Amino acid sequence: MVSLNPPVCNFGERAHDFNLLGVDGKRYSLANAAGKNGLLVMFICNHCPYVKAIKTRLVADCAELLKYGINTIAIQSNDTENYPDDSYERMIEESKLFNFSFPYVLDETQEVAKAYGAVCTPDFFGYNAHLELQYRGRFDAAGRGEPPLDNPRDLLNAMKLIAETSEGPNNQIASIGCSIKWFAPDSI
Repeated sequence: MVSLNPPVCNFGERAHDFNLLGVDGKRYSLANAAGKNGLLVMFICNHCPYVKAIKTRLVADCAELLKYGINTIAIQSNDTENYPDDSYERMIEESKLFNFSFPYVLDETQEVAKAYGAVCTPDFFGYNAHLELQYRGRFDAAGRGEPPLDNPRDLLNAMKLIAETSEGPNNQIASIGCSIKWFAPDSI
């Protein structure tokens, strides 16, 4: 397992469009995924220990963000042939098991992850109502560990700020996670 940190936020960068199949059988695009006050685009997968460690709290925080007009979409971009735990069928199971309140979609060509510059799971991209990037940081301070009682909720607080002001926090700490499992060059 290779742990990576994504780059810091490139404030104002526009969200990239997509057209991806969700675990509910529907197709999702930027237009039908965005909320009135913004959109959280997150690259996650089923097998990553960093994602597993936060999944219950992540689902709760995404449900809370709906109250602020922030929608969420989760994109799985890993190579599913070499990482079968991340297959579409397993995505359906994971979504049901954790009661996702957001679309969970498959980026089977990895083109969306490349367009966004995603590097790891989890990798968070927080956009305002104008779909301008305002947050590219960590979920919280716990990483894969047990969160302390005074655990700062970086992602939740940043997205609430974006909903209220259209701007993210100036100080952001990069996320950490497993590298995206890219297709081998000869399998493309």
